[in-house]
Amino acid sequence: MIVAAQRGDAEAIAALVSGSHPNVRRFARSLCASPEDAEDAAQEALIILYRKIGMLRASGALASWMFRIVRNECLRRARALARGHPRHPPVPDAAVESAEDEALRRLEVSRTAEAIAALPADQRQVLIMRDVQGLSGRMVADALGLSTAAMKSRLHRARRTVQQALRPAPDSPTGGNR
Repeated sequence: MIVAAQRGDAEAIAALVSGSHPNVRRFARSLCASPEDAEDAAQEALIILYRKIGMLRASGALASWMFRIVRNECLRRARALARGHPRHPPVPDAAVESAEDEALRRLEVSRTAEAIAALPADQRQVLIMRDVQGLSGRMVADALGLSTAAMKSRLHRARRTVQQALRPAPDSPTGGNR
């Protein structure tokens, strides 16, 4: 289907876009600071898929290409927000989390996205397939041509690296030296 889409087959492109949407959307929701940003990032990734599928070099790289686009879009939106340029200013509402809580949540999401982005490609791919896409360990191992043990080892290293990256520094206000 990817090869047909690269050749311009409109039905194949439509099938790829519609088939990718749930996974792209789920990944965006795990990275972006708000549901609106997640939906926008997912849409942007699908538009890029539609426009640039012909530029994809290896058909097996579609998933990592799509997730890279989503990650970059979520990071771009988080940086814009951090610079004080939100696309849609929040509407005050007593039932909504406080501005401080929202800022902390967005910062944590951004830190998590950056930690995942910093992983070596093989670990990032396993982590995304297993923890974001929700694929079974066997499916991930088979898709990547790995033994189950090798897949589990990569996944463990990836999770440990992300957890370490997210730990507060000992001298930070939330760390050990109070």
